[in-house]
Amino acid sequence: MATTILVTGATGTIGSQVVSALKGRNEVTVRAAVRSAAKAAALKGGNVTPVDFEYTNAEQMKKAVEGVEKLFLVTPFAQEQVDLAARLVDAAKAAGVKHIVKLSAMGADHEGGIQLGRWHRSVERYIQGSGLTYTFLRPNNFMENFIGYYPPGKDGNIYLPWGQGACSFIAGGDVAAVAAAALTTGGHENKGYDLTGPAAFTIGQAAATIGEVSGRKVNYVDVPEAAAQKAMLDMGMPAWMVDGMMELHAIDKAGYAAQVTDTVQKVTGRAPVSFAQFARQNAAAWK
Repeated sequence: MATTILVTGATGTIGSQVVSALKGRNEVTVRAAVRSAAKAAALKGGNVTPVDFEYTNAEQMKKAVEGVEKLFLVTPFAQEQVDLAARLVDAAKAAGVKHIVKLSAMGADHEGGIQLGRWHRSVERYIQGSGLTYTFLRPNNFMENFIGYYPPGKDGNIYLPWGQGACSFIAGGDVAAVAAAALTTGGHENKGYDLTGPAAFTIGQAAATIGEVSGRKVNYVDVPEAAAQKAMLDMGMPAWMVDGMMELHAIDKAGYAAQVTDTVQKVTGRAPVSFAQFARQNAAAWK
């Protein structure tokens, strides 16, 4: 009998790729948690069924986890994310869910880390206290950020306050591949995985690669931290979010995100995607 898996964040950067990684597998039935199942027809098909889901809707949450054996948990990027995640963990446990694969973040296990990491660690601890088995995925920054969050603008510039800090960015597809393995095979219970790409590189090096594949002149502009903070506030981002992002940027600028692990290779049996490969595959996004 097929194992039923609930994937939250099913239209997001990682959740959507987890759904894709599980689609077509006869051994699993996938519920893709979305805000409106009626508007998620593109996800439907084969072993995938979209279901209505809001973290603030207890009835939807209860219905979504009924009969589910495994859960892929993506916490919303909200100030109350720990409380929202705890509600889902409680609902999952009450429904008989056996295993939770949580999308966390690199460094979450470092005590006294940045705020975003502390929130992830609080959720991790809550899951550990639930008695359910778990796998914590702690990826570095996503390569997709160069498409969705800090792509080159019309002027060809990437603006970030990272100095010359290098980061071992990881492709979302590699995170999803590890998630799919943790959701469908044994040996991953009660483990935490630090996930990175195959090499660390600077934003300047990323800009050069994007320029090569897109045929554009792309440059990195190292923005002073105060200017970056003001720009985010001027865009209307709430202060807590700006503070969290500035802490994250500072970690990257200091070079603390340059660590490279071999976890993707060990778990999936293949090397993680390089930024050059990722850039070639997504060149159209920058043209």
